[in-house]
Amino acid sequence: MRLRRLLMPLFTRHLAVLLALAFTACTLSACGTVNAKLADGMGDYIPQWLGGLPADAPPRPGTAKYDEFMKEREHKRLQPAPAAQDAAKSDPSALAPIH
Repeated sequence: MRLRRLLMPLFTRHLAVLLALAFTACTLSACGTVNAKLADGMGDYIPQWLGGLPADAPPRPGTAKYDEFMKEREHKRLQPAPAAQDAAKSDPSALAPIH
């Protein structure tokens, strides 16, 4: 009888610890799906030094700023390259000899 009294609290304690660990594991796994949904919008509000988007990042698709960004990008793509850069690239005297 005495042995049974000593083992009973030990079993109850193990069960309580096991349930607490199972509850913690389930709670943390649920946070992963919630965080994935929140991360899409929260990156815009977190400063760059804390790991947010850099200042030169393009706007998110589906916004008015994104449409303007794409129009400006397409406009820049269709413009011819400046002639000064082409002349510097094609001038063979500007290249240093390779040894």
